[in-house]
Amino acid sequence: MTSLALPTRISAWRAQWGPIAPLLVAEFVVWLGFGGLLPVLPIYFTEQGVDLATLGLVIAAWPAARLVSEPIFGWIADRSARVPMMAIGLVLTGVFGALPLVLTTPLAFILLRGASGLAAACYDPAARGYLTDATPPGKRGEAFGLYGAAQMGGLLIGPAIGAFGAANFGGIGFVFIFSAIAAIAAAVLVALRVRETPTRTSPAPPAPDSTEFPPDSATLARRAVEDIDADRARTGDGSVPTSLWNRGLVAAVVINAGGYYAGGTYEVIWALFLEHLGADLAFVGLTFAMFGLPVLLLSPYAGRLVDRRGSLGFIVFGSIVPILCGLAYTRLETPEPSVALILAEATGFAFLNPALYAVVAANSPIGRSSTAQGIFGAAGTLGFIVASLGAGVLAAQDITLPFYVFAAVLASSLVIGLAIGGQRLRARPSPEPVAVPA
Repeated sequence: MTSLALPTRISAWRAQWGPIAPLLVAEFVVWLGFGGLLPVLPIYFTEQGVDLATLGLVIAAWPAARLVSEPIFGWIADRSARVPMMAIGLVLTGVFGALPLVLTTPLAFILLRGASGLAAACYDPAARGYLTDATPPGKRGEAFGLYGAAQMGGLLIGPAIGAFGAANFGGIGFVFIFSAIAAIAAAVLVALRVRETPTRTSPAPPAPDSTEFPPDSATLARRAVEDIDADRARTGDGSVPTSLWNRGLVAAVVINAGGYYAGGTYEVIWALFLEHLGADLAFVGLTFAMFGLPVLLLSPYAGRLVDRRGSLGFIVFGSIVPILCGLAYTRLETPEPSVALILAEATGFAFLNPALYAVVAANSPIGRSSTAQGIFGAAGTLGFIVASLGAGVLAAQDITLPFYVFAAVLASSLVIGLAIGGQRLRARPSPEPVAVPA
């Protein structure tokens, strides 16, 4: 009986997740390359003569390009075939990722990192919109949990592959080539195995959306407020909103910006903070792996809980735990206790991210899922950029000060998001809309 149970479970898993499995594999492959490249980028750029001030511009070019373009590419993805957009974005990511080996001036680095950010912005909203539309409403939390686990799996394994290849096959140049090959391989997988989803539509034509993106006038802010006020009269029954600027999506955008502010803070000061406590580079690398482990293991389970119980409680839990951990870091005198705090903090984010993605999916108007994902992603990118620019200045005054600020920002974004979203943050599954051919 046991021998039959495993094949049966595998068949059931394939039947349920088969349509999105190629995208999950592609995401894992992309993040293999990204994980291999991430640790060596600053080292390579400084070896090519880039000073620290210019290095900040080179690093910031990638998220800055995404901030500007991700909502636009999301809007395009809702009005065109998503599979070609994903494939093109991945191919360009690979090409622009490898060109720094050939074009080695500081200006070239800035332009290539910006172009790589544009390519990623072409891919990501289309991929997340596809994931939303290819998954039943009652399974979207788990689907985005699997999506996050695929990313963390690649991020954990990628650095090991990059380090081995760099040591045995030509130095840092191997990592750039490996990252490019991974992105192009993922593009081929998407093009050959991912199938366009039917357009989800309601039984009756929805009311015209006065907030079509991009806006055709300067009154976007006023119309957004009107849309939110109109949506405020609705209950939290899981009904799909007809307006893009609804309370649920706006609340998720605010909370996501706070969460990514935390990420930008850690990107800048974490290694310096541990060095301040006496840690060596090996310990710093261990902490990055420890952060990825709970996300990898818990995200699918967290997504299932979100699908069953709604998002609200997990958004609160997933925000409060990092806030408390951020404050606890300021009390450390040695680096070793940070591992336990990292595991706790990563557990919070493992629940927060699927819950927020479920809210975005539940509050995306019919036919606007990629646009909503683009706006959601751009808000996170903005939080990341603001934190990156400010964390270094704060750390110059006191290495613990950025932790206090990020805890305050995340707490504020949570309170504001709860006030805006209300019952919309529960994101309980709505009835499956009718599907028609694209």
